[in-house]
Amino acid sequence: MENKMFCYQCQETAGCKGCTISGVCGKKPEVAAMQDLLVYVTKGLSAITTQLRKEGKEVDAKMNHLVSLNLFTTITNANFDRQMVIDRVKETLKVKMSLLDQVEHKENLPKAAFWDEEENLFDEKAALVGVLSTQNEDIRSLREMITYGLKGLSAYSKHANALLQDDEEVDAFMQKALAATLDDSLSVDDLVALTLETGKYGVQGMALLDKANTQAYGNPEITTVDIGVRKNPGILISGHDLKDLEMLLDQTEGSGVDVYTHSEMLPAHYYPFFKKYKHFAGNYGNAWWKQKDEFESFNGPILMTTNCIVPPKDSYKDRLWTTGATGFPGCKHISGTYGEKKDFSEIIEQAKTCKAPTEIETGSIVGGFAHEQVFALADSVVEAVKSGSIKKFVVMAGCDGRAKSRNYYTEFAKALPKDTVILTAGCAKYKYNKLDLGDINGIPRVLDAGQCNDSYSLALIALKLKEVFGLDNINDLPIVYNIAWYEQKAVIVLLALLYLGVKNIHLGPTLPAFLSPNVAKVLIENFGIAGIQNVEKDMELFF
Repeated sequence: MENKMFCYQCQETAGCKGCTISGVCGKKPEVAAMQDLLVYVTKGLSAITTQLRKEGKEVDAKMNHLVSLNLFTTITNANFDRQMVIDRVKETLKVKMSLLDQVEHKENLPKAAFWDEEENLFDEKAALVGVLSTQNEDIRSLREMITYGLKGLSAYSKHANALLQDDEEVDAFMQKALAATLDDSLSVDDLVALTLETGKYGVQGMALLDKANTQAYGNPEITTVDIGVRKNPGILISGHDLKDLEMLLDQTEGSGVDVYTHSEMLPAHYYPFFKKYKHFAGNYGNAWWKQKDEFESFNGPILMTTNCIVPPKDSYKDRLWTTGATGFPGCKHISGTYGEKKDFSEIIEQAKTCKAPTEIETGSIVGGFAHEQVFALADSVVEAVKSGSIKKFVVMAGCDGRAKSRNYYTEFAKALPKDTVILTAGCAKYKYNKLDLGDINGIPRVLDAGQCNDSYSLALIALKLKEVFGLDNINDLPIVYNIAWYEQKAVIVLLALLYLGVKNIHLGPTLPAFLSPNVAKVLIENFGIAGIQNVEKDMELFF
């Protein structure tokens, strides 16, 4: 049967309404269908694990890892390979049906827990279980916001799992919440409460990943990163997975192949652990959406550890490799699960046959302002605020994207008063991290805390400032929130900030298409959520 799609999980969804013919991201309807089905069977599995926990039975960590990886596979720009998604559906069905036998009170389970069909019926089922299968638009809006938040949370969990860190509470909640999105008895109020609870576990999930990263690699520190190139052939590593980077650096040591970071992997340079690798060359390029040009000019192979993949040009498709949750038809995939050593020998051998990267820029950028580094600077920051040298902080975290409307963030950064400091995390920083914005009493005006995964640092910095200044309410701080969003990790960051009580967050370049008018109204009235206007009007509003 013909695959019809409906997807509105990312900011660039068609017309800010939904992709119905093909994804703006490049996702085809037949892939979208299998991703819908994977989410559905994962919800069914989650209903079973949730019921097992209610019955006092233990759920193996492998089940938790399976759920996280399944959700991560469906994040925007992660996996475009239909067969890989089908394989995940099959594996999940197999696991689900084996667990079903252990449930005593099967009457408490939804239909999704029981569904088990052959592959020739997958498309037929997928057409019935997508986003639009929920008729009521407010219920649909809340179910999807929860699901997208959980997809973002799954990314944090997956990265922590890769470093052998788990949080059973977070996993149990993720599965309970997934199962709840199948429950037709839940009201709008019930789902609003569950949305905020998702934010609570978002904070806990970010804390887990922060602990995993810092225990493995040390606390990020102020670091100058080279953005030029060397003369050796190189491998470009993109995405977010630091464990993949560690294994790649180990295996390339002494090989004559340099390793460069791309986009969200830039903050790896800030961790003390990685500084011991002399062939860890620097950062190449910019945010994910420029990769078609930059991957071509890099000349060597590219390893995608997570999203964000843009469907590649033929000129470098044979140099694009995937691992983890990522996949693209025709690109080689490097397997390996939690705790296993991945074999990067093939990609290293390919790199040796390639030319050195073509230089596209020179110079350096400075980052490494995660929570411990900023706490170390706390006295200087407090003094600058008290003296009036710093009047406001502007949180400009989040994602970059290809829409021209995102140039707003570059112009906004340029227009900021000289007594403001930008707090950032995620690839949104590429809109302004190479501008010469100067410093305030030696404190750079752009403080980069790291990846989108490291937005937890920004929350901790805000809470620390609240404590230092003796404030009762986090919203009394001189902080403006002007956040660019693109995909589902930004959704969990938003929900986490709402749970922490942060109000008056501005989201751009557009509000999420998955917000129904009534749900948007709840967020506006209760939390002051708003969009952006233009730079001139927003300067008047914020300052």
